[in-house]
Amino acid sequence: MKIQTAALLTVGILIPAGFAISAGFASYVVHGKRQTLAEALEWQKSKYDISWYEPLEKEDYIVQSFDGYELHVQFCKCPQPSEKYVILTHGYTDNRYGCLKYMKMYLDEGFNCVIYDLRGHGENEPAICTYSIRESRDLHELIRDTRSRYGENILLGLHGESLGASTTVAVLACDQDLAFAVADCGFADLLNVLKGGLRKMHVPGSVLYPASFASRILYGYSFSQMRPVDALAGNKVPLLFIHGEKDTFIVPDNSRRMMERSAGYTQLCLVPEAVHANSVLTDPVLYKKTLSEFLRSHT
Repeated sequence: MKIQTAALLTVGILIPAGFAISAGFASYVVHGKRQTLAEALEWQKSKYDISWYEPLEKEDYIVQSFDGYELHVQFCKCPQPSEKYVILTHGYTDNRYGCLKYMKMYLDEGFNCVIYDLRGHGENEPAICTYSIRESRDLHELIRDTRSRYGENILLGLHGESLGASTTVAVLACDQDLAFAVADCGFADLLNVLKGGLRKMHVPGSVLYPASFASRILYGYSFSQMRPVDALAGNKVPLLFIHGEKDTFIVPDNSRRMMERSAGYTQLCLVPEAVHANSVLTDPVLYKKTLSEFLRSHT
């Protein structure tokens, strides 16, 4: 009887403790320290010339998403009149200013640019990150709003970095009326990224499964549901994948897997020596040449 009581007490302690640890890990994954707009702008200034940005004609506005959540958006007008538009989506913990390193290339190609803060980022209200699930629904609403504001017949494309790339891929499940999409260092599924991070810390990947369950209980979504790659079955939108060859955070195989899943035109540019989200800064000449040739072939 004493042994049974001790066993029950042990189980009674271990189960809540295990759930608490899993819940803590889940909370760590879906929350993160976000940059302020001022911090992001200073970072951009320290890495490359953004003197072209200030003179642009701009308009700030808010777009309501599917659940009433408000997204802060900025429209940057191309100096030359154009019916070409691109929506740029930044990465995790960044904000809309993180898109500036790509915007100049699009302006040079005659595109009006729409940049915005992802849910829970920038000027938006705090919110958990669902790694492309709710984010892609937000982008879907922004696509609809962009056509409503600037014309149903505009030529419209997408460009995303990291989380923004995966969000760009995920939205293709419901938005096919697009000229192109560019996905820079996106993840095919979240679990492989988390497992890679744990492997570097010599922690077994099996700890993810109770944490994923805790995430489902606490936040409504499990890690295993965060799979942008599944959106590509039947996709016909031309896709350019860009990935740094030395990206050890989201490894290049993620882009290869997404390429293989898409039914339409795909292209992959691997940038030598580039680490995560750094391809355009590592080799701007290769980046611009690849993007320009892709755009001219599909717009």
